[in-house]
Amino acid sequence: MSRSIAGRTHGCGDLRAEQVGEHIRVSGWVSARRNHGGVHFVDLRDRYGTLQIVGDEDASSEARSALADLHPEDCIQVEGTLRMRIEGQRKKDKPTGDVELLVEKLDILSRSARVPFEVQDEIDVPEELRLKYRYLDLRRRPMTKLIELRSRANHAIRCALQEDGFVEVETPLLTKSTPEGARDYLVPSRAQKGNWYALPQSPQLFKQLSMVGGLDRYFQIARCLRDEDLRADRQPEFTQLDMEMSFVDEEDVYALVESVMVRLYRDLKGEDLSAPFERMPYSESVRRFATDKPDLRNPLEIENLTAVAGNIGFGVFESVLESGGWVRGIRIPGGAELSRKQIDSIEQAARDAGAGGAAWCKVGEDGPTGPLSRFLKGEGGPEFMAALSAEVGDLLITIADQPRRAMVALDTVRRHCGELMGIVSGPDRLLWVTEFPLFEEIDDGEWTPAHHPFTSPFPEDISALAEGQKEGIRSRAYDLVLNGVELGSGSIRIHDSDLQQTVFSAIGMDVKEAKRRFEFLLEAFQYGPPPHGGFAIGLDRLYALLFEASSIREVIPFPKTATGSCPLTGAPSDVDPAQLDELGITQKSLKSE
Repeated sequence: MSRSIAGRTHGCGDLRAEQVGEHIRVSGWVSARRNHGGVHFVDLRDRYGTLQIVGDEDASSEARSALADLHPEDCIQVEGTLRMRIEGQRKKDKPTGDVELLVEKLDILSRSARVPFEVQDEIDVPEELRLKYRYLDLRRRPMTKLIELRSRANHAIRCALQEDGFVEVETPLLTKSTPEGARDYLVPSRAQKGNWYALPQSPQLFKQLSMVGGLDRYFQIARCLRDEDLRADRQPEFTQLDMEMSFVDEEDVYALVESVMVRLYRDLKGEDLSAPFERMPYSESVRRFATDKPDLRNPLEIENLTAVAGNIGFGVFESVLESGGWVRGIRIPGGAELSRKQIDSIEQAARDAGAGGAAWCKVGEDGPTGPLSRFLKGEGGPEFMAALSAEVGDLLITIADQPRRAMVALDTVRRHCGELMGIVSGPDRLLWVTEFPLFEEIDDGEWTPAHHPFTSPFPEDISALAEGQKEGIRSRAYDLVLNGVELGSGSIRIHDSDLQQTVFSAIGMDVKEAKRRFEFLLEAFQYGPPPHGGFAIGLDRLYALLFEASSIREVIPFPKTATGSCPLTGAPSDVDPAQLDELGITQKSLKSE
């Protein structure tokens, strides 16, 4: 491929035998340099690949001298004639392995200092160091490939949606702080001292206002910022594909998202994804898998032992049941073959997930063995074993705790056991989880929206909601799950201002407070808002899965660390006191006296 611009005629990785004899100009970075008996070889690298540059007796003395004076990562421009490599020196495993460039002219565009790590495809370097010198890390082909794939994926998304009549709308980055489930990043106003902007957690309100504005089919590849506690798959700033449509129901949204996912799998992975995707109500997902994001490639399921756990004389079970907690179990077929060390790792996984531990037993020809077995020898034992459909060769794992902790522990143990047994396999499984509860009760007894306060309840549940009921009210919300990872969520929105206020009231927000926080949205709803709904996909997480990256940081050009810091720039950092004075901000010293 020709890439003819002032600095080059071709990319380093584009040249093949077909171009032999042509005058070539390439630019890039010195990847490696070798001197074999006065013959100088340089591997020149750019975004497109690597090309061998050679200076032998056919090259000028000036060219050979220039090659000899190069250092790793020097940026150079080389002109010469492309020729075939000598038979026996050709590299069939490299795209440019048959050819080399005989140097005629070499210009050093800039010199490189000694690099903190070798810029090679495979490196063993601490991630913090890679992030500090991310611009060097990006020169490595594995990183370049991931960023290129991300660009191709974004392009495929835009093409798919624009072909379907969607309009791309850019929404503000400086907006009003509103309660949307996470902590806002705040930006002080210099012009209006004492007032603050918020960076958007999502474009939620603006995409709804776009529907009121008649834009009908909106999308945006949007930057979102949330001041949350971080973890391996979460960044303080992230990118999501945001979509909204008017005059739709859930089926329309499902079909849209599935079409985008099918396009991505086809264009990025060359795979035909089967649609429509599987569906499962939230209640069934929690009952069978103790999570709202199950990996359906894992065949293990959760069994409810409430009816039998209190009959075997195990005090822990009895105490948990009396306090309204859960006793659940998992049968692992063939799990009796696991070693004690492996079973210890299951117990530790449960503890790490917040549970007190995991009670277990193996099922042998002579009955159960292990810590739980002594409670299964009485009258309640056979019934307990039957509830788990126990068979010889099985391992039985039980968790007893309060529902929130038990769910997390059961999900963790199920995933861990699936990995230990090597039974998580097969093609990607995409699942719609539907009919989420509208509210969830938090630890202090307060009720909060399970998704966000703009999610519409099921029409059949509106009368109960109006009467003050919160538990059991279903929402028209839905999540998309890929192999046990939540890709995104969405819902059919509330477009009726009275119903919106009913939901606000249910979470303790009176009319005055709702007006203070959402006056612009509630006012817009006075001017004929259409029914509407949408969805948002976390692209960093999706791309990490699609591209088989080790973490989401690998598919983000300039990510933060797990602590939210940027090793490259040093952010967050202090600022000049004069800047704070301009903003009317006094900073309290955090240093201990």
